[in-house]
Amino acid sequence: QVQPFSAQLRHPPPTKSKMVWPLLGALCLASGLAACDAAVAGVTPVQKVIQLLDGMLAKGKEEKHAEEVEFAKFQAWCDSTRKATTKSIEAGAAQITQLDADIAKSESDAEVLGQEIDELEGKSAQAKSEAASAKALREKENGDYMAQHQDLSESVDACEKAVSVLKSKGADVPQSLAQVRSSPKIPAHAIEVIESFLAMNAGQEPKANAYEFQSGGVVEMLEKLTGKFKDQRLALQKADKNAKSNYEMLLQQLTDNIHTDESRSSEKSASKAGKLSDAANFKGDFEVTEKTKAEDEKTLSDTKASCNAKSVEFEQNQVTRAEEIKAIKKAMEILSSDAVSGNAETHLPSLAQVHAKGRALAQLRSSVQNDGDVRQKAAAYLQGRAKDLGSRYLSVMASRVTEDPFGKVKKMLKDLIVKLMEEANSEADHHAYCTSELATNKMTQEDKSSEAEKLSADADQLTATEAQLASEITKLSDAMAELQGARAEATKNRGEEKATNTKTTADSKEAQVAVEQAIAVLREFYGKETDASSLLQAGKTSAAATVKRSTHREPYTGMGSSSGGILGLLDVILSDFARLETETSSSEDQAQSAYEKYMNESDEDLAVKDTTVEHKESNKQQTEESLRSTQKELSLTQQELDAAMNYYDKLKADCVDNNLSYEDRVSMRKEEIQSLKEAMKILNGEASLV
Repeated sequence: QVQPFSAQLRHPPPTKSKMVWPLLGALCLASGLAACDAAVAGVTPVQKVIQLLDGMLAKGKEEKHAEEVEFAKFQAWCDSTRKATTKSIEAGAAQITQLDADIAKSESDAEVLGQEIDELEGKSAQAKSEAASAKALREKENGDYMAQHQDLSESVDACEKAVSVLKSKGADVPQSLAQVRSSPKIPAHAIEVIESFLAMNAGQEPKANAYEFQSGGVVEMLEKLTGKFKDQRLALQKADKNAKSNYEMLLQQLTDNIHTDESRSSEKSASKAGKLSDAANFKGDFEVTEKTKAEDEKTLSDTKASCNAKSVEFEQNQVTRAEEIKAIKKAMEILSSDAVSGNAETHLPSLAQVHAKGRALAQLRSSVQNDGDVRQKAAAYLQGRAKDLGSRYLSVMASRVTEDPFGKVKKMLKDLIVKLMEEANSEADHHAYCTSELATNKMTQEDKSSEAEKLSADADQLTATEAQLASEITKLSDAMAELQGARAEATKNRGEEKATNTKTTADSKEAQVAVEQAIAVLREFYGKETDASSLLQAGKTSAAATVKRSTHREPYTGMGSSSGGILGLLDVILSDFARLETETSSSEDQAQSAYEKYMNESDEDLAVKDTTVEHKESNKQQTEESLRSTQKELSLTQQELDAAMNYYDKLKADCVDNNLSYEDRVSMRKEEIQSLKEAMKILNGEASLV
């Protein structure tokens, strides 16, 4: 801190008038006649004090101006630091709020995902358990089927072999019939017929006619049993095929469900890990932001305290300096008045008569010089300096020196010196004001211009971000609309396909019922005819039957031989309809499963897209709000910049030098004052006329 000049005034050196002349006398003796003559005859104590005060005044103004410039820079730094720090604190607070919300949302999402993962894992475990149970049940059903199928196949083979042996009249008839009788599927009445036949032919060789009569009923019975066993085997095959198809369809459904659940569980596990990672990152950012915000708050507090202290100190210094300058001016005004300067010129030089030698030399010099020569010398000097400096003041004074009386000329010179010094002081004040204002204005323009450029760049970035978010939201909305359309189309196709499959299944069931009815009618008819013929043959003796067969035709029993092929074709048709029903049902289940899977996946996709759209819309709203705030701040900053530039235009007219610079004007004025002082010396006889 610069020591104020008021301290110098409060504690001035001992230079009172009663002490000045002894000191000047000592200087005369030490430096010789010329120095004594200059000290005694040229400068009074009052004039010396005025010169010292003038130097102090110039120095005080210069230091006051320097302090104003430095404080203007410091104040601009304070404003910039406060504004930047406050903005950083506000941004940090907003970021902390956002991070806190992000942390809560990430943890909440992770918790929800964890619950969904547990649910999916539970469903997957249940599906695996159901698949294992279905597999065990299917293996048991298949084992039972294989056993029953083997029994029926053996029974069919035994019956067909027995029929073949009976028709060929082979010797192994008893063995074949015994094999048929031992079959577990042979009913009790069939066993009785076989045993009766074996008993009738035991131990004897039957005659041909009697054998044919006796074996005919057995053959027809065996053929009927063969057809029955085949029907049972076909029904068993159909039931097993349906059971196998149902098992495969169930297993496929369970497998798809397990795969879907495990896939979704894996995706959700990855999402959960991502959410937890996001939460951890947000927490890290939260801690860093809180720490940075606390540091910014401390910086702001310290900056405010420092700036306030400097501001108070500056204000106090400025008041002190202003009072100091005012006091110096007042003292100079008093000392320059006739009451002081005039009396000093009149009386104080006479006090120097104690120095006899100096007084004698001064009287001698006065006696050899005349007033006219002195004024001519002073006029010539002033005229030469006026020409060199281009000063109208010196030119006017040069003409006045030769015209006016000697005393009046000296007073005019003094008044002009005082006037030039006052102009110098006034211009110094104005220069200090202009320098301070121009420096502050330049700093303001630079700060506002830089701030406007940054805000403009931020606005452009926010505009681009807003446009990008709007484009992404539009794309997501279009994708959601397209997905909704695809879902509607899939639902429509599924409904049509389901209706077609339902009709096909109903038609195949209806056809199966009708074919089974046709088979039942044919088998019932031909079964009755066969039983009636068998009973008729069993009620007569073999002899009577032989006579009757020789004299009468056999009764008509229907086209039994042709019915076997028709029944076989009907069995194939029935099997085809059953297969159509099974395949259609399986296809319907698979299509329904695929549809449900697609709908679930599309539901999840829609939910993700909808959440993303909401998030982006929220970001877009925040971006729009930030853009509006930035544009508003940019507008205010631009207004401040325009105001600073307009103020510069006003300052430019008063403060910017167009011709001579301030330093040149100060230098010229100093030379003018010095020239006037030299002229005073000439008039006072201090300078040589030669």
